[in-house]
Amino acid sequence: VQLQASGGGLVQAGGSLRLSCAASERIFSTNFMMWYRQAPGRQRELVAAITSGDSTKYADSVKGRFTISRDNAKNTVYLQMNSLKPEDTAVYYCFNPIFNSWGQGTLVTVSS
Repeated sequence: VQLQASGGGLVQAGGSLRLSCAASERIFSTNFMMWYRQAPGRQRELVAAITSGDSTKYADSVKGRFTISRDNAKNTVYLQMNSLKPEDTAVYYCFNPIFNSWGQGTLVTVSS
């Protein structure tokens, strides 16, 4: 398995969750990782990205609430999600565009 996502669960609106994506060293060394999400009946959308030099990018809908980061010692990328809203409910996927590799997805459910 090249990418292994975890950390999803059920949380109340306003709560927090931290997603993790453990990557193989080969993938992690590309210094380019993304988080996507797909809600029921909707297209998959980009949530956040992190590139070399820890440059980050966020979807407008999550700016100020979500933070993408990485731990080089653990070959892991994180998505810290705060102030969660019911509309954040989705399956979250980590993705590496260099190898076109997707993680298996982890479900986040935010109750109102």
